[in-house]
Amino acid sequence: MKPFRRAANSRKHPASSRQADRQRSVLRPRDVAPLAALGARSRPARAVLSAAGIALGIATMVSVLGISSSSRAQLVAEIDALGTNLLTVTPDATFAAPGQNPTLPRTATAMIRRVGPVLSASAIGDVNASVYRNDRIPVVNTNAITVNAADPGLLSTVQGTLARGRFLTAATSRVDAVVLGHDAATALGIDQTGVLVWLGGQWFSVVGILQPIPLAPELDRTALIGFAVARHLLHTGGAPVEVYVRTDPASVDSVQAVLPATANPAAPQDVSVTNPADALIARADASAAFQGLFLGLGGIALLIGGIGIANVMVIAVLERRGEIGLRRALGATRRHVGIQFVAEAALLAASGGVAGALLGGFATAVYSTARHWRAVVPVPMLLAAVVLALLIGAVAGVYPALRAARLAPAAALRII
Repeated sequence: MKPFRRAANSRKHPASSRQADRQRSVLRPRDVAPLAALGARSRPARAVLSAAGIALGIATMVSVLGISSSSRAQLVAEIDALGTNLLTVTPDATFAAPGQNPTLPRTATAMIRRVGPVLSASAIGDVNASVYRNDRIPVVNTNAITVNAADPGLLSTVQGTLARGRFLTAATSRVDAVVLGHDAATALGIDQTGVLVWLGGQWFSVVGILQPIPLAPELDRTALIGFAVARHLLHTGGAPVEVYVRTDPASVDSVQAVLPATANPAAPQDVSVTNPADALIARADASAAFQGLFLGLGGIALLIGGIGIANVMVIAVLERRGEIGLRRALGATRRHVGIQFVAEAALLAASGGVAGALLGGFATAVYSTARHWRAVVPVPMLLAAVVLALLIGAVAGVYPALRAARLAPAAALRII
């Protein structure tokens, strides 16, 4: 009967062994992170290099989104400051003859001012002349600077500012005085008022220099004189080529609808009405297209970083077979070994994600400061970047973890 009892005991032994394994094979949640960190610290150089790929991808994505958000915030603030209630009325040049500069009727500005919601309206007129730094410059060297007549109220209508001097007034509009746009002054090499320029065969005194005008960039490369001096001194008609209309913000659409017939009742189809703020909004939309491109590049960098982590973890499994076999022999289950390697890969990726988020935020701050913007780096975006890196690391660690978990203890211990 003794052999039978030993056989019976031997049949019961595997169950009791498994029960003992279950009792001593415990991996508490709070032990996962230290265990993963221990594996990463054992090879610090490899850990840093593997996390660098994730950091680069996250930094690219955070900086692209941060710079885009800062740019859009700056643009929104600019639009809010300038207002979306400025409209421009121009002749439609679709059917104009080649080389002909179409104009509006002379009564267009006065008629537009009669529209109830219109707060102000100012025109610039066509002047057939060029401006030069002196009378020795060949006439062909115009530097693409145009000369226009302007109403004294133009600056307030477009909400422009002066860099130097003063704008045209009722008095200076009748004398040989000129105001230069920002780009026109730069092209002529003028940075102060009181100097003389050669305009239309006459000497004009520069009385003002404009700052760039976001809602009317065409004025930046223009020399502005008064309508009266354009007619009397230069013998040009000064017919309106563009009328700037500032309206009640609540009535922009309704005013825009009636402006063609108001400006040119005989041919309203020959009048074009636009809102300059739409161009700024379109610029923001165009930048969003490039944002998608850079986000795609950041995603590729993240993918490469994830593949790098997976490769490093596969190598780690091969190098640490003895460690894996010893842990299995001491009672660690396959699940515990798999969790260890997934957690280690996730830790590497999360470290790279944190570094990349900080680097991307720093790059956004530096770029925004250089452009005189207010840096906008949303905290949820930073947290999402770290979580994304963590998920990529966890996915990258699945295959190495499965390889580690499948190692048989006896086979793994043979290399010791």
